Amino acid sequence: MTKQDPANYRLLTTIFITVFIDLLGIGIIIPVIPSIFYEEGSQFFTVDIDAQRKAMYYGILLACYPFMQFFGAPILGALSDRFGRKPVLMVSLIGTLIGYLLFAYSIVSHNLLLLFVSRMIPGFTGGNIAILTSSIADISDKESRTRNFGLIGMAFGIGFILGPTIGGVLSDNTVVPWFDHYVPFLFTAGLALVNFILVYFFFKETLLHKLQTSISPFKGVQNIFTSFSSPNLRAVFTVVFLISVGFTFYTQFFSVYLLEKFDFKEKEIGLLYGYIGVWLAIVQGVLVRYLSYRMPPKKILMASLPLLALALGLVLLPTSGWMFYVVNPLIAIAYGITSPNVTSIVSSQADETLQGSILGINQSMLSLGQMITPVIGGVLVGINIHYPLIASATIIVLAAVIFYISRSKILYDGKA
Repeated sequence: MTKQDPANYRLLTTIFITVFIDLLGIGIIIPVIPSIFYEEGSQFFTVDIDAQRKAMYYGILLACYPFMQFFGAPILGALSDRFGRKPVLMVSLIGTLIGYLLFAYSIVSHNLLLLFVSRMIPGFTGGNIAILTSSIADISDKESRTRNFGLIGMAFGIGFILGPTIGGVLSDNTVVPWFDHYVPFLFTAGLALVNFILVYFFFKETLLHKLQTSISPFKGVQNIFTSFSSPNLRAVFTVVFLISVGFTFYTQFFSVYLLEKFDFKEKEIGLLYGYIGVWLAIVQGVLVRYLSYRMPPKKILMASLPLLALALGLVLLPTSGWMFYVVNPLIAIAYGITSPNVTSIVSSQADETLQGSILGINQSMLSLGQMITPVIGGVLVGINIHYPLIASATIIVLAAVIFYISRSKILYDGKA
C-alpha cells in the first residue's frame, strides 16, 4: 500500500472511528472517578479518613493506568513491529474490555483493591493510541503527516464531546433511577467490544515490512535512556515529557477542582468537558489542517506552547461556574494545535522502518509524565486545591522555554 493509494483514506476513516470509540470510553470516566472518591458518603472509605490520604489514594489510582502503560506500551509497540499492527491492537482492546468490566464490579462491591487492579490491566494492554499512531505513520509522508496525526486529535476531541457528557448522565440517578457510578463502565466495556469487532473486520494491516525488534519488560526504562542519547532526541522528548506532566495536572485534577470548589455534579462536569471537546474537535479537524499547509510544526509550536501556558493559568481566575465556558476554549485551541505538531516532529526523528520504535519511545515519555503527575498532584491537592493547576501552567511555561532554546537541535525530516 503506497502513501498515495486511495485505500489509505478508507484506512484513515477506520482509524478515526477506532480512536473515537476508544477516547469516548476514556472520556466517559472523567466525571465519575472523582465522584466515587470525593462524593459525600463514599463507601470506599471509612468516615474517619482524612482528606490528604483520600487525595493520595486518588492520585495513585490515576497513576495505575499510565504506570502499567509505561511497561506495556513499548512491548506492544515492539510486538506490532514484529507481528503487525492489527493483531496487537486486538489484544489491546481485549485488555480494555476486561478492565472496564472489573472496574464496574469493583464499584458495585466497593472493593478498593480491585478498583486499582482494574485500572492496571487495561493500562498494560492499553497501547491502542500508540499502535494507531504507528499505523498513521506507516501510510503518511512529510506533507500529510501532521494532517493525519490531526485526525487522531479530532477523534480525541469528538470523544470528549460525548464521553464526559455520557459518563455524567449515566452516573446520575436523577436522570434514570437505576443509573449509578458503575453504569458508564458497563457502557464503556460495550464500546470496547464494538471497537474489537470493528478492528477485526475493517482494519487493514499497514506494516509492510515486519522487523525482529527486541522485546523487554524494561523497554520503557531503556526508552528513557534512548530519548536522551542524542541532542535532537533529548530536546524533543524533554518537551514531550513536560507537556505530558503539565497537561496531565490539568486533565486529572480540573474535575476535582470543579467538584470541591464549585460543587459541580457529575453531569455538570461532563457537559463542561463536552463543551471543551467541541472546541478541540474543531481545532484539530479544521485549524490544524489549515496551518499544516502554511507553517512548519516548529514555527507553530513556538506560538502554541506559550498560548497553552497562558490558557492554563487563566483557568484559576473564574469565580463562577459559567466563566469556565469562556476560559477553557483557549486551552482546547492551544492544546489542539500543539499535540499533533509535537507528534509529527517526534515521528520525523526516525525513518519509516522505525516508526513503531520512535513512537513507542514517545509513548514511554507520555506515560512517564502521566504516571508521576497524579501521585504528585494527589499530594498537592491535599494541601491546596489550586496547586495542581498552578503546577500545570508553570510546567508548560518550562516546556515552551526549553523548546525555544533547543529548537535548532530538533530535526524535522532530517533537517534542523
